[in-house]
Amino acid sequence: EAAMDGKKGKKKGGLRTMPFIFANEVAEKLAVVGFSTNMLTYLTQQMHMPLAKAATTLTNFGGTSAMTPLIGAYLADACIGRFWTIAGASVVYQFFRPAPCKAAEAAGGGSGACEQALPWQLAVLYVSLFLNAVGAGGYRPCIVAFGADQFDESQTAERARTWGFFNWYYFCNGASQLVAVTAVVYVQDNVGWGWGLGVPAFCMGVSVVAFVGGYPMYRRLDPSGSPFTRLAQVAVAAVRKRRVPRADDPGRLYENDEMDAPISMYGKLVHTPQLSFFDRAAIITDGDLPTTDASSSKQPLNLWRLSTVHRVEELKSVVRMGPIWAAGILVITASSQQHTFSLQQASTMDRRIAPHSSFKIPAGSMTVFTMLAMLVTLFVYDRALVPLARRRTGLDRGISFLHRMGVGFTISVAASLVAGFIERHRREAAVAGGTTDAGTAPLSVYWLVPQYALHGVAEAFNSVGHLEFMYDQAPESMRSTATALFWLSISLGSYVSTLLITIVHRWSAGPDGSNWLPDNINRGKLDYFYWVVTLLQVMNLVYYLICARQYTYKPVQHYKEEEGEDKSMVELQQKV
Repeated sequence: EAAMDGKKGKKKGGLRTMPFIFANEVAEKLAVVGFSTNMLTYLTQQMHMPLAKAATTLTNFGGTSAMTPLIGAYLADACIGRFWTIAGASVVYQFFRPAPCKAAEAAGGGSGACEQALPWQLAVLYVSLFLNAVGAGGYRPCIVAFGADQFDESQTAERARTWGFFNWYYFCNGASQLVAVTAVVYVQDNVGWGWGLGVPAFCMGVSVVAFVGGYPMYRRLDPSGSPFTRLAQVAVAAVRKRRVPRADDPGRLYENDEMDAPISMYGKLVHTPQLSFFDRAAIITDGDLPTTDASSSKQPLNLWRLSTVHRVEELKSVVRMGPIWAAGILVITASSQQHTFSLQQASTMDRRIAPHSSFKIPAGSMTVFTMLAMLVTLFVYDRALVPLARRRTGLDRGISFLHRMGVGFTISVAASLVAGFIERHRREAAVAGGTTDAGTAPLSVYWLVPQYALHGVAEAFNSVGHLEFMYDQAPESMRSTATALFWLSISLGSYVSTLLITIVHRWSAGPDGSNWLPDNINRGKLDYFYWVVTLLQVMNLVYYLICARQYTYKPVQHYKEEEGEDKSMVELQQKV
């Protein structure tokens, strides 16, 4: 990887790289969202899976796709850098595509004639899902961090642009998803699954070309070694010195700016009093420093015995982020129902676009209202709310990411609560219309718009705020890892959804075989399930408020580039 050094390096990056990065993101999301949005319909109607099994298959797939980024983040931060990780993952994405139910189509039965998926068809499906997860592992943790890398944090003006980048990244993300859940899903439902899955594959090819096209202009940071190893070294050194008295004066703790230079290009972390146990890793004891020319950073140093203050604070930052990061899991559990049970709700309702129209909205396209709500919220937030809030708070981003996440959590609670009431009304309408076991309920699908829209507004606040938090508060050498942790919270949210569905399915089972979540939701109690999710989210919101109130922001001293190549320290920038 070419590092940003010398006069030549300063010319790289900036706003001119954004079209390539955003074009890559748009094409990638068209492919992946177009592939996954309507998959419940594919599994239940093409593969003829039971609803509960199809829902858990998708949430497990989503969870795995969000967990593999930890591997991609390690490769990016420690081995090959973000550019090559993204490029390689984009190529892997080319190979995923489930096989349609060709046996039935060949027999002339159409999409609904496939009585059951054959073993080889299920094998192709699962291999396709696996390849998708592998591609996600390399792409997801790096693209956001790589985009933010294009702005020089040592320059105040460019650092301010970073926060605008997150909003516009998510806007492009949402716009491409909007096209996917409308145009691509329409092709899948009305033209065929061959074309419906071929279009996403083509879009993925476009994304590779778009991303590689910007290669000469990118700022490409050198990988700086395994962040996991550094964290482990600090923990081991602290445990080894657990009986060493604490240092009363932080100035006595070991520092080595030259050794830390590759992992602190824009500034170094300074000592904080919290989590003082780990400070022991930076206390110098007999035998820690080389016996000859101890002041030279070129001498061998056993980092499993002695760490610098900067490295100790890296570990502290990661530990402090943990409780806030974990609070985002249940929000994903709630929003993941849009792609399972909410889609099933839509499939049972009157989906005509207008009362006398013959055109029906595909059930998988109902998430368009989530996307529209998210896009409108992001636009209003960036153009109106941020300037107003900036006048009051003095922050470039308007409000802190912790406040932004809190607003998102609150709106997500409202979304699940409203979904329960709407489901009760939908089920009552089905009973009144005599369509409990067959037919379309005499209730417009537009009744589902509020719950979809509230989830979109919540995502605009929570997801972007969560992403900002992970990027900003993580040590700069671990930003791919931090983004991977963001995706890991999505992974765990999907798995919690699977676990919750399984528990409710078994716990609510009656002696006659009934339960809250049967294949025929008109015979179930889906509203109760939504309210269980609501209660869990209320508890999660209280937990988050406690964690946010106690949170200590990362203290960093930023470097400022002077004339020539010297770097000087500027005042401590404490985030508020």
